[in-house]
Amino acid sequence: MASGKKLFTRKQVEESKEQGTNLFILHDKVYDVGPFLNEHPGGEEVLSEQRNKDGSEAFDDVGHSEDAKELMVKYEIGEIVEAERLNIKPKKVEWIASKSGQSQKSAEEGSGLPYGLIAVAVVVLLIAYNLGLFSSSAQ
Repeated sequence: MASGKKLFTRKQVEESKEQGTNLFILHDKVYDVGPFLNEHPGGEEVLSEQRNKDGSEAFDDVGHSEDAKELMVKYEIGEIVEAERLNIKPKKVEWIASKSGQSQKSAEEGSGLPYGLIAVAVVVLLIAYNLGLFSSSAQ
């Protein structure tokens, strides 16, 4: 490895118990965020939950800013050995600004659940209406 970073097996990361460290894996890279725990905007519990695990999916699901991704470089301490790499690319999560100025995750591909629920609700209401369940006269 040309970068001079240490190589880890997944088992080494899982079994790491060194005091003051918090190792986890993100996309085949190993990070120690122990020094960053108290500074994490989401709270230290979020990072502690991923300790000694592969947190790639959780990291992608939250959707981190480019600034956060740049900051991560500071905490990268190594990589997973070639034979154990999953080679899964980070998900691209788009963010859009809402009217209130807060950021929201846009709909990701394949995420049709809310639309499906709305469609089912509309069908149920139409059936109920056609069966006369919404009639104004008491029977």
